[in-house]
Amino acid sequence: MKALHVITGLGVGGAEQQLRLLVRNLPVDCDVVTLTNPGAVAEGLVADGVRVTHLGIQGNRDLAALPRLARLIRRGRYDLVHTHLYRACVYGRAAARLAGVRAVVATEHSLGDSQMEGRRLTPGVRALYLASERLGRSTVAVSPTVAERLRRWGVPGPRIEVVPNGIDVDRFRFDAARRESTRRRLGLPQGAYVVGGVGRLTAGKRFEVLVRALAELPDDVWLLLVGGGPEESVLRRAAQRTGVAGRVLFTGERPNGPAPQTPAPHGPAQRGPAQRGVADGLDLPALTDAMDLLASPSAEEAFGLAVVEALAAGLPVLYVSCPAVDDLPRDAAPFARRVQGGADSFVRAVRQARAQGPGPRSAPQAAHHYSIARSADRLMDIYTAATLGVSST
Repeated sequence: MKALHVITGLGVGGAEQQLRLLVRNLPVDCDVVTLTNPGAVAEGLVADGVRVTHLGIQGNRDLAALPRLARLIRRGRYDLVHTHLYRACVYGRAAARLAGVRAVVATEHSLGDSQMEGRRLTPGVRALYLASERLGRSTVAVSPTVAERLRRWGVPGPRIEVVPNGIDVDRFRFDAARRESTRRRLGLPQGAYVVGGVGRLTAGKRFEVLVRALAELPDDVWLLLVGGGPEESVLRRAAQRTGVAGRVLFTGERPNGPAPQTPAPHGPAQRGPAQRGVADGLDLPALTDAMDLLASPSAEEAFGLAVVEALAAGLPVLYVSCPAVDDLPRDAAPFARRVQGGADSFVRAVRQARAQGPGPRSAPQAAHHYSIARSADRLMDIYTAATLGVSST
């Protein structure tokens, strides 16, 4: 089988990194098209040996991109087209039909109750999505919560399939030696209690809640923010304003996959806020090893990938919204706790988690439930049904 994945962009984000991990695990010949922003994940895909094409779309109404994409699909003789994220679903489904490919699958990664990928859910956004959805064979939801949102939105239930996001559990396995070396690289004081936040630095992730909470916590509590985005300068100013800038570390984006190695710095690490160079060569598993707790203040998640990765690293987790945990039995993630969402709630919850002492740093059942191998197997069943459905009609 030959498949083309069409995605809106390939900067560092949950959907983008999930695509890279899926392509690694699918027993399918896969190419990738990005409509825009061929960023770090595109580089990672190319390093994996995947052919990546940048379509160069010019804004949301660049209708000239539609025939260009259709020609690319037709030339590639693909058996199936799989689209990811809103714009790619709208353009990709239509282009696949123009190219004569009827086996079209779409994954809905980021549908919340009031927004999709940061876009407000207006009647126009919904109408365009539903019109394009009819051009595909099935729509994949990354959690039962998203599946229910799709049904409420108007997508027919029989067309919805649930394939949870997956992770490479072994890659996040806790390593005590890696923890010590990473903490030295970051310049963390001996005995510091590190609260981590992982994700795009956007307003919707609400990391400013953690900055405000840090101001009410003891001086040996540090905040490690892993990710990049438009709110970084806002968060830095908030840290300065609340007097905690010296205890907030920004690592920048951490693409999925092995990070490039850089020589270790000579002499002791400098104390104070980490600059991007200090985190160079440190991948996400190394950074989660350095943490003592993960906090996820986002109030509207479609899945909660960062939470699951933290659980795989054996971290206790505080979260406001995480369908990945809430859709499982409570004992599947015994060290994951839901909080109300304000800074005061996180202050109390961090104090309580710290008082309980460190846990075993082993992955709970929830992390193993979301193995990428299981997700890839389930997706292959959907691919097979889509292509067989086309051949029988």
